[in-house]
Formats: sequence, structure tokens, C-alpha cells
Amino acid sequence: MVSSVLCRCVASPPPDATAAAASSPASSPASIGDPCGGAVCGGPDHRLRLWSLFQTLDVNRDGGLCVNDLAVGLRRLGLHRTEVELRKIVQAGDKDLDGQLDFEEFVHYLQDHEKKLRLVFKSLDKKNDGRIDAQEIMQSLRDLGVKISEQQAEKILKSMDKNGTMTIDWNEWRDYHLLHPVENIPEIILYWKHSTIFDVGENLTVPDEFTVEERLTGMWWRHLVAGGGAGAVSRTCTAPLDRLKVLMQVHASRSNNMCIVGGFTQMIREGGAKSLWRGNGINVLKIAPESAIKFMAYEQIKRLVGSDQETLRIHERLVAGSLAGAIAQSSIYPMEVLKTRMALRKTGQYSGMLDCARRILAKEGVAAFYKGYIPNMLGIIPYAGIDLAVYETLKNTWLQRYAVNSADPGVFVLLACGTISSTCGQLASYPLALVRTRMQAQASIEGAPEVTMSSLFKQILRTEGAFGLYRGLAPNFMKVIPAVSISYVVYENLKITLGVQSR
Repeated sequence: MVSSVLCRCVASPPPDATAAAASSPASSPASIGDPCGGAVCGGPDHRLRLWSLFQTLDVNRDGGLCVNDLAVGLRRLGLHRTEVELRKIVQAGDKDLDGQLDFEEFVHYLQDHEKKLRLVFKSLDKKNDGRIDAQEIMQSLRDLGVKISEQQAEKILKSMDKNGTMTIDWNEWRDYHLLHPVENIPEIILYWKHSTIFDVGENLTVPDEFTVEERLTGMWWRHLVAGGGAGAVSRTCTAPLDRLKVLMQVHASRSNNMCIVGGFTQMIREGGAKSLWRGNGINVLKIAPESAIKFMAYEQIKRLVGSDQETLRIHERLVAGSLAGAIAQSSIYPMEVLKTRMALRKTGQYSGMLDCARRILAKEGVAAFYKGYIPNMLGIIPYAGIDLAVYETLKNTWLQRYAVNSADPGVFVLLACGTISSTCGQLASYPLALVRTRMQAQASIEGAPEVTMSSLFKQILRTEGAFGLYRGLAPNFMKVIPAVSISYVVYENLKITLGVQSR
């Protein structure tokens, strides 16, 4: 029934026909839901076949398709969809927000969804022969960092292959997906974003990929704004643990063993409860410029290091992401120094961020704003590399073992993968982060000798041992789970506020 109402073009209609159909007036019966402009489908006859399908699905005969109508009607046609999937169909096509699809909305949904499916089909059809085989599916997934066996690729093919050729033509692809909200491969990009969503205080992760549709519709900047807002709330909520980490990195030693409870007690005794948030203001302010510069740099570097594909391969993402991170960090590094100085300040030492910046400039010169720059840059590679490698490994494992009908991992899997990969990345780069913080702090001590990265490493290993390179690690890890959880919840709510389409 579903196949009989669709255009039986042997291959995808030519782009000019599609464009003409999209731009034609809605009042033209031949153009609505007719991607080939009536040249193949017969115009009005095609619309009549769509009307026949609509009546079949409209089980309660009220002129509208609700979730229940679709569930019952599709089941009668041998198509089984979950309630979540059916809600996505209704939400995507429901222009007047009445909770159901009338005939015009149903036709426009099919037309819009078919355009998206055509883009996906073309991206998978590497040979440009109008067919997708197992090798092309494997290659497309490999480009996204997902490795599957040939047997797994053939299993995917068999679910869509009607004529037993072990290849999928346009008709088979479209028939399988048209009344299904899943858009297959691009969902891996959509569902597995994590650097935009999770903020653990260190913005050294490789930027997320955005689909062509997200770029064209302007959804990319809404994602970035939602991620920035989530980061601001997350960093503010975990600021006391972050300040404790900085204090332990700088002041803790064998002779001055600072514990978590003792550190909090010392901070409150010295400056009251409000002092727990020292340094948070500048930490939040640097989110916007850092994210914007990093995203713009990443998009430019992608054109230089990569391919003309929509997404880069894993090693290309690592190179582009690390370079973009280095550019962003170089641009806002004086704010990093200010954050450390503000976190370490005594009560009454500075009246605010600008006063702190003025005093540093007057007393220590411009060079003080770049203390610890080298270990900070060196820390980007192990952090970004291990975070990306661990996240892609966990994503791969889940997709191979548990992904059946959708690439959607669910909230808990996404949170767990993001938390584990961020923790591993931080663990690998932590000694460099500690040396950076000490170099930023020691420049403010009067009479203190000029320290280099190598001399500071040697001094810490000589006086405190290898353990000294991990001072403050406990509060740093304590903030990861609440930071990831808070940023995810805020991100999802800000997405709704900004009108980002639900995945």
C-alpha cells in the first residue's frame, strides 16, 4: 500500500525537478507531494494515491492523523513503529500545533522528509550508481568513526532489500524510511554530540560535528548558545570545587597536606561562604569568546586538513580540533591567568577583575598574562586525543551491540560515555594543568625566582614525588558527574527555549 502511492522513479529525480516542485505554489495539485513534478507520477493521480493512503491511516475518520491513528493504520499495513517514533512524525509535520496531521500537513511532511532522505541516499552512494551496497555502508560509518563488519552491513541491507540483490536502490531506501522518522547515518552525528553539551570546566574537547541541515537552518548557533548557557550554570554550581582544586594545586604539599574538608573550612574562615565562588565570574565570561573562536577556527581548519565530506574522519577531527583549541586558548589565555589569580586572591586584595588585570599589568607586565602558556598548549593534545578516542570507542561498542532501530543511546548512556571520556582526558593532561596553574600563581609572589615548565616538573618530582603532580585531583573528579549532569539538563531546557528541533 505504501509503495503503491510513491513515485516509482528508477533513480532519484533530477535536482532541477525537485527544486521546481519545492518552489511551485501549494495550490497546484500536481506539485504537492510530487517530487518529480508530475513528469513520472502523473500529477493529480499521485495526489489521489496519497489521499488513499491518508484515508487508510485515518482509522477514526476525523480528517486528521494522530499518534494512535498512525500506530493502528501502519500496523495494518505491516509497519511497526514505536510511540516515540510516531510522535516525531506528528511533531515534524504538525504546522498548526493541533496534535495531528491534516491531509495538507501529511503531504508536506512526506515531501520534506523525502528531500532529507534523498540527501542521505546521495551521501551513502559513494559510487554514484544509484545503488548502495555493503561496502558503501561500511565506508560511510567508518567516516563517522563507527566500525562494523561486512556481515553487520549486509544485515542492514537485508532489512531494506526487497528484491534480494543485496543492494538498495532509491525506491527501496525511500519506501523503508519515508514513514519512519529515523534518518539513519546522520543520527549518529545528532545523537552523539558531547563537547557542545557537557561542560566540565575545561574546554579542550574536539568540537562537535553539525549536519548540513543544521548549518542551513541556523540550528548550529542555537546549539552553541544552549551549550554556552549550560556551561555557565554548570561552572557556577561546581565553582567551590573548582576553587578548592586550584588552592590544592598551588598550596598543597607534603608539609601542608590540605584535605577537602579542611580546604573548604579554610576558604570559609578566610572570606565567608561567598569566597567559594572567587574566580567564577571570569571563568563564565570566557565561555562565549572561547566557544565562538574555537568553532570558527574548527570550520576553517576542516577545509584545510580534511575532505569535502560532511564529516571528518577521526584523525582529521583530532588534528582540526586540537589546532582550533590551540587558537581559542591562545586568544583567551590572559583570562585563564586572571581566573587563577582571582581564585587565589585574599579578601580585599582586588576590587574586581579589571582591578586585578590593571595591577598585574602595572607590576609584572604583559608577559605575566602568558605564564604557563606552554604546558597549557601541550595539555590540549592528550586531553582532546584521549577524550575523543575513549568516547568514540564507547560509542562504537554501544552502536555495535545495542543499536537496533535507532542510533539514539538514551540519556544515561550519553551521560556515562561523556563522563568517562572527559575523566580519562583530564587524568592524562592533569600534570600539565597543575604545572600551568603553579606557573600562573608563582609569578605573583614577590621575590619568587623565574620558573620554567621543566624546572617546575623536576622540583615537584624531587620534593613531592609523582603524587605531587596530581594535587587537587579529588575535587576535580568530584565535580565531573554533577557538572556533566547539570550541563545536560540545562542544555536540553535551553534547546526548547531557543526552538531547537528535538532529536
